Parts: sequence; structure tokens; C-alpha cells
Amino acid sequence: MRGCLALCLVLLALVPAAFAAPPATSREPLKIKSDTLHADNEKKTAVFEGKVVARQGDLTMYSDRLVISYTADGRELSRAEAFGNVRILQGTRQGTGDHAVYEPKDARILLDGSPRVTQGDDVVTGKLITYYVNEQKSVVTSGPSVRVEAVIHPGGKDAGAKP
Repeated sequence: MRGCLALCLVLLALVPAAFAAPPATSREPLKIKSDTLHADNEKKTAVFEGKVVARQGDLTMYSDRLVISYTADGRELSRAEAFGNVRILQGTRQGTGDHAVYEPKDARILLDGSPRVTQGDDVVTGKLITYYVNEQKSVVTSGPSVRVEAVIHPGGKDAGAKP
């Protein structure tokens, strides 16, 4: 029972940390580089394609394509969706997958398409990884042919480090 509780605590610390951003990050400018940009003011969207790199504070996301949607007044981000070779970095933490969706209204990131979160040598995988930005909570779910899997190295180089 103690081992299960310890594993759950480690998983709760590991997965959210892969995408956690300090509160100041949302006030920092979002900087995006890509090969092309297609903006549609009427639809309130911007599509970045080709070696996309999006940075805000210490959080960086790489993808092949990034679609940004804005609210009706065009002043706030309503959704960001990344496609192809998605990689999210923050410090020693990394999340990867084929697809990611950030929903600011719900303060969550959904990572799918062989999602994987690592910190040091520790790894968590599943069908879908949902990270709740403001709650320091995450959920890793399985699918018909994919089970949740975690590899935790107690006492590793990141042990005791605060995510």
C-alpha cells in the first residue's frame, strides 16, 4: 500500500511538472517562429507551419503546425492546437506526442498520439495525458491497446528536486 501511494505521489509530481508554468509566464509575450503564417482575421485564427517554435517564459513548444484561435473580440487566446512532432520543454521536463491541445478556459493541456512525459530518467506514457495547469493535477488514461505505464527511478538525479 505504501509503495502504491508513493508511486501515485511521484506520478502526480512528474506529469504536471512537464507543463507547469509559473504564473508570470502568462503575462510574458508569446513568441512564435515558423516557416509560414496564415492569419484569418475574420475566423480569428492564425496557422503557423514548418518548424514551429513557440516560447512563453521558460516554456517552449515545438511542432510541425500550430493553429491559434482567438476569442470573438480577438483579444484573448481561446485555443492552441499543435500537430506533428510535438515537443514541450520546461527545464529538465519534456512532454512529447503527435498532437497537443491547450485550452486556456479550462486551464488544461491534452497530449495524445503516443504521449510521453519525462523528467530525468522517469517516464510516464498512456493513450492521453491531461494536465490541469492551475490545479497541479494530471490524468493519464489508457485505451483499447495502450495501457498507462510509468517507470520511476527512486533516488535518481532528479529525486528531491521540486518540479
